[in-house]
Amino acid sequence: MPQRTNVSPDLIPVLGRGRHRTPKSGACFMEFASYLAGERWSDHPACTHPALAALARLVNDCSSDSSRGRLVTLVPSVVGLLGDGRRTTVRLSVLAVTAALPIASFARQRALAAGGLRLQTLLAEDDALSIGLDGAFADVPDAHDWALRFTANLSALDERVTDRMCDSILRTAVVGIAEACIPDADDRMLALLEAAIAEVTPAVVPAVPSMPARRLHFAR
Repeated sequence: MPQRTNVSPDLIPVLGRGRHRTPKSGACFMEFASYLAGERWSDHPACTHPALAALARLVNDCSSDSSRGRLVTLVPSVVGLLGDGRRTTVRLSVLAVTAALPIASFARQRALAAGGLRLQTLLAEDDALSIGLDGAFADVPDAHDWALRFTANLSALDERVTDRMCDSILRTAVVGIAEACIPDADDRMLALLEAAIAEVTPAVVPAVPSMPARRLHFAR
């Protein structure tokens, strides 16, 4: 898991939901990342893999106002995490399915199980993510059985379908966690984002910021 850094409350922004026109009006997770990377102010900066950035935006927006501040110490961790193209997209989507499947609503469980089965075909059987997904399937046997029937005669995934499906999976998973009838939804979304950062970190390709990267000043 990425390390969280102790940051002085006087030196960090207050994260808010959605997009913000300028830093004066606030910042979401990825807007703050764009600032640290020295990029143009945006919630879609080039310094982070698109799937990881999408996951970070979703967790930012779905976290409660009282818990969102805990995310800020992870922002520097995503700067420069460019990942490994579609492989990273698939792996982060599988992580999201595994995290959400046991606790999501029944309708979302079916959608997540079907998507998870499709993506599992792109992983090796002994891949730790595939094994973890099998464990999640075991927690929801009815949804897994339904997904097996639903996907039985579908054609192989092509690249365009995979990208669209992964985008939908990430959204369904995070919203599914946020709206689940559980007391620790914020903790689970935070843990998912931490796991995603840890997953992408070994595949880092150094980012080249458009301007000298800014530094976040941590309290000593």
